[in-house]
Amino acid sequence: MKKQGRMFAIAEHLRGRHGGVTAEMLAERFQVSLRTIYRDLDELRDAELPVLSDRGRGGGFALDRSYSLPPVNFTAREAAVLLAAGQWLIESRSLPFVETLRGALDKVRGALSSQARQELAHVGSSLAFVGVPAKSSAPQVRAVLEEAWLQRSALWIRYQGSREITERRVRVESVVMDRAETLLNCMDLDKKQPRQFKLHLVLEARLVSGETG
Repeated sequence: MKKQGRMFAIAEHLRGRHGGVTAEMLAERFQVSLRTIYRDLDELRDAELPVLSDRGRGGGFALDRSYSLPPVNFTAREAAVLLAAGQWLIESRSLPFVETLRGALDKVRGALSSQARQELAHVGSSLAFVGVPAKSSAPQVRAVLEEAWLQRSALWIRYQGSREITERRVRVESVVMDRAETLLNCMDLDKKQPRQFKLHLVLEARLVSGETG
């Protein structure tokens, strides 16, 4: 995640939480060092975002509740369903675009009124989805895949086949999410033919500059 996107995501993450969030929690959430998190928080304050800090047990960083962005008028019931469904997708590992989804869920939480938050706490605690977790894939692979798919960019992958590891240049045409695995329907750019790959068997991935669909 690029710095600008990460800082906006940090703001949304703080806005969507009732209590303080520690720097350690933020570092783990965004997969960066503590030093980077502290620097990001300082820059958010420099940009006049009201980031508050409370030291001691139970403390952490939070956004001043008087701060608000343009509202999205979700009811508690609508938000509960969206948040539960989104969390299920994250935990089931069926969706490759995990970080983007987490950011969206933070925005849903942050858009709720105080009353809707209280209702959500009650409704959300009694709503859950049970499924079969999909096979896991590397976060770096998921991030590159998302960018390539959204930008229609070519992608280099190193893939664990049934007999050997191969390297290919592909373009992702569609993503199919099953309960057990995520499938990538691609165009093989070297052989000029469609191919299907299993996301959890993609060992490495990077964008191929200058090639878009």
